[in-house]
Amino acid sequence: MLSENLKSVKGRIAAACERAGRDPSEVTLVAVSKMKPLEDIETLLADGQLEYGENYVQELCDKYEHISRPVHWHMIGHMQRNKVKYIIDKTVLIHSVDSLHLARQIEKEAAKKDLTADILIQVNVAHEDTKFGLDAGETLDLIREISLLPHVHVRGLMTSAPFVDDPEENRCYFRKLHELFIDIRDKNIDNVDMDILSMGMTNDYEIAIEEGATMIRVGTAIFGARNYS
Repeated sequence: MLSENLKSVKGRIAAACERAGRDPSEVTLVAVSKMKPLEDIETLLADGQLEYGENYVQELCDKYEHISRPVHWHMIGHMQRNKVKYIIDKTVLIHSVDSLHLARQIEKEAAKKDLTADILIQVNVAHEDTKFGLDAGETLDLIREISLLPHVHVRGLMTSAPFVDDPEENRCYFRKLHELFIDIRDKNIDNVDMDILSMGMTNDYEIAIEEGATMIRVGTAIFGARNYS
């Protein structure tokens, strides 16, 4: 079932790319494996899926220690500064940076390990009170400040759009973030490579792709619904 689900999602990615006149190779699929057993990841590994997103530091660390072979872990959940040290050398990308305080903590821990941490800036493009992230108007100033940190490398932007019954309702938010992404990219800021636009989840990833997403985060459509009880 997992393999069939993955194949189905990849087929829908390809169809969305075709509608948008894009190459499917431009879109990276991050399988959101939070609260799902390691066995599920091992199953998808056999299908060639290497990118996995986790929301919780402890769960990411546990899976990192027990996975049968290396994969690319993405930290997609909200980060507390005191937890950065646990994942700094385990993730290929931290999606959820929304403050200079957090970026400076990442800089501190990355310097200790003599590595450069790739990050995305989280933008609350829909102004939802329940979501983390910057206002779009604050994003460029923060990126300019973070660009001065030698062990932190801004790779792009991330957003979580509202959960809606009709994914078309989120098209405006994806379009707005893509416009911001292009605007910042065109400024050619040193130590900033705007090459990743992470937006779109199970409910709306096809719309996100049509509006320029280069990375999507899909959990339920691959792993099935989660039991939060």
